[in-house]
Amino acid sequence: MSKIDLVSNDWCDLVFEGKNKEYGAYKLRKGTSKRNIFALIVILLATVLLFLGVSIVRMVEAAQKEKYTDAVELSAIAEQKKKPEVKKEVVKIEPKKVVEQVKNSIKFTPPVIKKDSEVKPEEELKQQEDLVKTNTAIGAIDVKNGSDDGVVMRLDEKIKEPEPVKADPVENKVFDVVEQQPSFPGGPAALNSWLRENIKYPVVAAENGVEGRVTVQFVVERDGSVSGAHVVKSVDPSLDKEALRVVSRMPKWIPGKQNGQSVRVKFFVPVTFRLQ
Repeated sequence: MSKIDLVSNDWCDLVFEGKNKEYGAYKLRKGTSKRNIFALIVILLATVLLFLGVSIVRMVEAAQKEKYTDAVELSAIAEQKKKPEVKKEVVKIEPKKVVEQVKNSIKFTPPVIKKDSEVKPEEELKQQEDLVKTNTAIGAIDVKNGSDDGVVMRLDEKIKEPEPVKADPVENKVFDVVEQQPSFPGGPAALNSWLRENIKYPVVAAENGVEGRVTVQFVVERDGSVSGAHVVKSVDPSLDKEALRVVSRMPKWIPGKQNGQSVRVKFFVPVTFRLQ
């Protein structure tokens, strides 16, 4: 007996040889091969479409989860509570100026008892009205123990001098947390979009399949510019270098404020590298 190809319809002719082929069973068996092939194609296409649909849904969920995680991290950093600061009162010490020598403005004369007739007019005790009319200067320092030539001991006299102009310590201080945290123009969503548009994935890292999140710390200056960027959480040297490059080129931020004044504030930004 020769081999029968089940895909072809030869077996149907063999079975219905000498029988009534006008009967519906012959036509039904004759189209069995076509129906089987069509069913297999439909099942295969449905399987491929289902696999592609599941893969697309997983990719979309992963992208949304990553975007939500970045937004939460930035919001948590921006909403840190301010810690009370204790201001120390600076005690100003005025310099002392040494007066080498001071002379008596009036020479001390020891009292001598005389008769009224021997007392000269200039030696008489002055009345209050006469003292008011005199042109003699009256000092605020009581000089004692004077010598014969009117020279007394050295006297330390405090003389107030103009205070030197001191730089405002708040101007150069870098705050960790302030009343109004600095922010990227447009908010966290705009920051994530700007980073995605400006990041150039390093070729070496892409060829080796290196992925990860690099955390960069920098200072938002009083004018909103970025300075002092450095990596605090590293992943790979090539990714670290690219993260620093992108962060250093960021546009000016909205500066942070303390007591209504723009100040320097420390800030952290996570830069995510992920291969498609």
